[in-house]
Amino acid sequence: QVQLVESGGGLVQAGGSLRLSCAASIRSFSTWAMGWFRQAPGKERGFVGSVATTGSTTYSDSVKGRFAISRDNAKNTVHLQMNSLKDEDTAVYYCAATGYSGSYYYSRRESYAYWGQGTQVTVSS
Repeated sequence: QVQLVESGGGLVQAGGSLRLSCAASIRSFSTWAMGWFRQAPGKERGFVGSVATTGSTTYSDSVKGRFAISRDNAKNTVHLQMNSLKDEDTAVYYCAATGYSGSYYYSRRESYAYWGQGTQVTVSS
């Protein structure tokens, strides 16, 4: 049974940092590309960034230069380092796993087979 569990969310002041983690119980973790999405109240779930099996990363324009994704295949974990947080970063953050390869797929929710339950990030000004 596949399970993705996010952690590390919380309340942070604008300009601050948070590090989210996603622990994956999934066979052959290193063969899965991992993505991060977020959903604010009243909005659709949107792409934040992804890390491919090669370790290469992609980001949405809204977080590029502020967020960084990394993966640790030895620990079946992916991290989302969030710096210079803004009010508009407030959302529930989800990690997800996809068997697809290529940037065309990484930003699309329908590409992902497995999702975590999400962790709340609240940025206060």
